[in-house]
Order: sequence, then structure tokens, then C-alpha cells
Amino acid sequence: MGLEEKKADFIWLNGNYIPWDEARIHICSHVIHYGTGVFEGIRCYKTPKGPAIFRMQEHTERLFNSAKIYRMEIPFTHDQVNAAMQDIIRRNKHDECYIRPIVYRGYNELGVNPFNCPVDIALITWYWGKYLGPEALEQGVDVMVSSWNRMSPNTFPAMSKTCANYMNSQLIKMEAIKYGFVEGIALDVNGFLSEGSGENLFVVRKGVIHTPPLHATILPGITRDTIITLAREMGITVVETMMLREMLYIADEVFFTGSAAEVTPIRSVDKIQIGAGKCGPITKKLQDAFFAIIEGRAEDRHGWLTHVR
Repeated sequence: MGLEEKKADFIWLNGNYIPWDEARIHICSHVIHYGTGVFEGIRCYKTPKGPAIFRMQEHTERLFNSAKIYRMEIPFTHDQVNAAMQDIIRRNKHDECYIRPIVYRGYNELGVNPFNCPVDIALITWYWGKYLGPEALEQGVDVMVSSWNRMSPNTFPAMSKTCANYMNSQLIKMEAIKYGFVEGIALDVNGFLSEGSGENLFVVRKGVIHTPPLHATILPGITRDTIITLAREMGITVVETMMLREMLYIADEVFFTGSAAEVTPIRSVDKIQIGAGKCGPITKKLQDAFFAIIEGRAEDRHGWLTHVR
């Protein structure tokens, strides 16, 4: 199902509410030619108290940090963006949705120098189901180690969630699909485990959770941080460490995290079965704790939910 079937009534663009079909940019906008945009992916969940945005403050902070790295000054404050995010959900009458804030260099002139192009910002909402498939959360997904590496440090900033970085992600994703897998796992420039095309990676072995550190050129994932927090509260040891590829093959469990993927188990890598070939016990425990909070069934003890109405 494409966006046409999922579209909302309005898109927030530079402070104005534009009907979905009228929200357009010029073909000469700088972002189209040079990838000068940064964005976020945020989930708004249906709860007994109405729709609730998951970790809104942290997502907005990362959006502003991404823009700062690329010397883009967002023409709105954090509070204004947060308020607009909540208002667009109300206007579009969502019970739950996916939110895509995007900041980009707009229309003025072309050339590598972006400084004379305006910085525009939009907020888009739509319904997006389970990113890696409706059965993925229970059954797990089949993935491969990609032939494409993540960028090396000091080339593209991995800590910025920028449009340009996702050209690399597309190569990883397309290769995986063409070879019959759901997703790919990329290695970093030194051959250590990095992340999926749009997900952070966790490996469970002998009761300990391992995950690549920031210097493995990963995005500092907000769901990643959530799962690390929940695991440590449960008394599970979490180690951020560089890992060899073969750790995947001998792991007891492997799973992805991300705003879109949530907490998705991996049942095989390169056609080698992981554990029992389905969601493992530690992954399931973390899934249950995660969904209990975001669905409003457990106490939101960290203040992760922003209720919209």
C-alpha cells in the first residue's frame, strides 16, 4: 500500500497547514540535486489516553543536531516544532501514525554551496504498519550481511540522520531484497558489525546483550537507547562493543531496533539459523516491556510518551 492510500489531510510546511496534494517543492530545490536534508522518523501510538508521541523531545533534539552538523539553522524553535507535531496529529485526526519531520535546503540557486538556499521544514504524518512485515515481531526476519559497507568516519557524519546517508541504506536494502532477504546488515569500513539499512543491531550471547558503539558509524538510535535502558533495568548486561561478523552466526538471539522496525527479531543471517529460528526469550522480554509502555499498558516511568489529547 503506497502513500496515496495512507495520506493525511494536511502537511505542516514552514508553519502553514497545506492540503496533502498541494504540498510540493520546486524541481530546482537544493535538496533534490544535492541531498541537503535531514529528517526524523517518529511513532505516535494509540493508547487508552489517546494518541501519544514516543520520545518526542529526543527526536526533535536529534533533528536539530542533524541540522546543526550540516550548518542548517532551523527557522523554528524546539518548542514550536513540538507544538506543531502535536497539532498536525490533532488536525489529521490520527489515533496512531508515523511522523516524518524533514528539514531541507529549498529553492533559490543550484551549486554545491548551499548557503544561499532557504532552510525549509515540513511535518508529514501517515499510517505505517509493521515496517518489516506483520509477522516479523513474532516470527523474525531473514537477513544477509551486505556487500555494501557503512561510510567511514570523516566522510559522511553517521550521527546526522541525513537524506544523503540513506543512499547507502538503499543500496543495502535493494541488494537484500534482490537476493530474497528482508533486510541487510552492513559492516563498517574496518569490517566490524555496524547496523541495518534503517535499524540498529543487537546480538545476544550467553545472556549478555552486545551492540555496536557509535564509532562503528551507527546512527544513535532512540529506540536503541530505549532498549538499552529497559534491559539494564531488568538486570541484563548490555555491552557496547565492536563485533566481528561471525558473532551473528553463533549468537543465541539477534534483533533490530528502530522507530519503524520497533523491536524485530532476526531468525537467520546468510541462511544460518539464529537460536530457535524465531523470537528468542530475551528479545521477547524486551518486546513485551517496550510495547507495554508505548501502548499505555504499563507505567511510563521515564516520561517517554507525549499525549496529544
